Amino acid sequence: MSNTGAPLEVIAASLRRERERVGLSLSELAKRAGIAKSTLSQLEAGSGNPSVETLWALGVALGVPFSRLVDPPVARVQVIRAGEGPAIYSERAHYTATLLASCPPGARRDIYVLDLEPGNPRESEPHMAGTVEHMIVSRGRVLAGPQNEPIELGPGDYLLYPGDLPHTCAALEQGTSVVLVMEHV
Repeated sequence: MSNTGAPLEVIAASLRRERERVGLSLSELAKRAGIAKSTLSQLEAGSGNPSVETLWALGVALGVPFSRLVDPPVARVQVIRAGEGPAIYSERAHYTATLLASCPPGARRDIYVLDLEPGNPRESEPHMAGTVEHMIVSRGRVLAGPQNEPIELGPGDYLLYPGDLPHTCAALEQGTSVVLVMEHV
């Protein structure tokens, strides 16, 4: 979804996305939120004029913050190539920090170093809903990301992709090493 959609289009897409993510029917979500099914249907169609109270009730019923329904989501796959990104330099050492992704409130993270060799790719089943994986290549080359659209990365490249969808990781050179951060929100 684009970040440039009109507010009602954003709300409609967000409601459909979140309802489908938790596996609820229109009827069940409307019941849980205490609103009419016809109201929810109109909102998902991008019509109607939702109140803050209606959107808040829907957010609670879906288990998501209000902001997730009204703020357009960012792209679920992001690549930052080596040498790109906002860099902050130290005055006291040869040290540069590049911000790749800030941690959302309440997130939990696991950090792994993966040593990979060419051969069969590691095909991963989806992790729990909301899991996001961050990968930085230390050395070598890797083909990783969503199973249907893996991306080739080299040393210093960064990749963000949804860990709650099927994903893959395959070394393209001997001695490949990556840092993997699994974020559970």
